[in-house]
Amino acid sequence: MNRPRVLLTNDDGIESPGLHALADALSPLAEVTTVAPATNRSGVGRERSNAVSIVDHDRGTAIEGTPADCVAYALRGLSTEFELVVSGCNVGPNVGSYLLGRSGTVGAAVEAAFLGVPAIAVSGYHHANFFPPEGSPFEVPADATAFLAERALDGELLAGADYLNVNAPIEERGPMRVTEPIGDYDTAVERSGEELALRDTFWATAETNGSLPDLADCADLYPIGSDRRAIAEGEVSVSPLSVPQSVAESEELSGLVGSF
Repeated sequence: MNRPRVLLTNDDGIESPGLHALADALSPLAEVTTVAPATNRSGVGRERSNAVSIVDHDRGTAIEGTPADCVAYALRGLSTEFELVVSGCNVGPNVGSYLLGRSGTVGAAVEAAFLGVPAIAVSGYHHANFFPPEGSPFEVPADATAFLAERALDGELLAGADYLNVNAPIEERGPMRVTEPIGDYDTAVERSGEELALRDTFWATAETNGSLPDLADCADLYPIGSDRRAIAEGEVSVSPLSVPQSVAESEELSGLVGSF
């Protein structure tokens, strides 16, 4: 009996320990093919390149390009048909609807979904330090990924969604919660002479002067069911998402175009 096939990628680069942790966790479940950026390409969203170079690597195939490039190459440039794409494990959380558009980890999952293959984007966070310190283990995110991937490959877990955005703590295993990306976002613009400083303020603890918050201090700032609330409480946040842009009903626009 043929084993299912999983494509593994990330945005932190093919040397990332988070990627290696997911490869080890997924290997008992499926044939895992790794195609990942040769270097760190965090924060590029779903950016695509016109041409990329391929580099052989003992962990798989390294691409001199973005996470979305890796997915496009693997799904359309290889002869293998994949049942699932897994992107991660990212070093640091990817929560909030605005931030998801910037994330290369999520961008790879979105690219896969547009190309017709369901996906799971996975990020690991540290409850106190926000970003996992160097040398942190990724067992909890890897266990959560294997738990979800096994059910996605065996059944209808992703029947109602194109991809899952998962954020898991690295310190200890918390409960798993279905969440919705929260829409809070703002930015501060500060001018110094001819230079402009642009600072995101999408965490409600903006009064920390730009420093990243201790997540445990943020729980009461966000509604239950939001992805930010889930990670503030040390949970595994799972957001089921779809790729097409939503169409907003507008009677005003309908009436306006009729008069053009």
